[in-house]
Amino acid sequence: MKTKKVILYPLASAAAVAATSLFAVTPASAHGYVSNPPSRQAQCAQGIVSGCGDVVYEPQSVEAPKGSMQCNGGGRFPVLNDNGKGWRATSVGSSATFNWVLTARHSTSTWEYFIGGSRIAVFDDGGRQPGATVSHNVNFGGRTGRQTVLARWNIADTAMAFYACVDLQIGGSGGNPPPVTNPPPTTRPPTNPPPTTQPPSQGGTWRAGTAYSTGSTVTYGGATYRCRQAHTALAGWEPPNVPALWERV
Repeated sequence: MKTKKVILYPLASAAAVAATSLFAVTPASAHGYVSNPPSRQAQCAQGIVSGCGDVVYEPQSVEAPKGSMQCNGGGRFPVLNDNGKGWRATSVGSSATFNWVLTARHSTSTWEYFIGGSRIAVFDDGGRQPGATVSHNVNFGGRTGRQTVLARWNIADTAMAFYACVDLQIGGSGGNPPPVTNPPPTTRPPTNPPPTTQPPSQGGTWRAGTAYSTGSTVTYGGATYRCRQAHTALAGWEPPNVPALWERV
């Protein structure tokens, strides 16, 4: 009997260590990414940049241990670290609002924003559970020109974080297109004004995997919805489930 006990105790200890290790490396159940201004993974998912690999299907899954300063967190999707990939820079002013879309809401410690290795903003959630979308207004501290912002979502109860790099052209119109200069009035203006340009509309039935722009309309469950915020649809984001992304019309 003593021999059996000597054999069994190490086995039990090994099992306990294995179980502890398993829980330690289990990824967070939450997922999310910066949808606007379009992050690098958002640009891949929307087809703005091609040749991105699997991140096209999983823009919300750029997950890695906390503390990395890489666009992919040092984990999957190394293409996101390629500064020569042709990422489109969004024109913004001295500050900008970063909109996250979350496929699952996990308790959060902090949201951090970096430029060139320097942290320019932090938002402390104190372990609270966020909503389906999260927005932060970030001031760039006088920086101008082409910059890449690293956004990091730190999960409260795991060692993991989610990463998104956003390419910006800082300084100028603040993200809005410059005003259109009206031509000089004609001697006799037309009787009827030109028709108002309607917002873009994909139409049809809502479908996961489709990139929707603000103002797009879809049908789902016999109802019509209008897109509130540009994003790439994912399973679980059906219009009735995410009122932050869709409004019923």
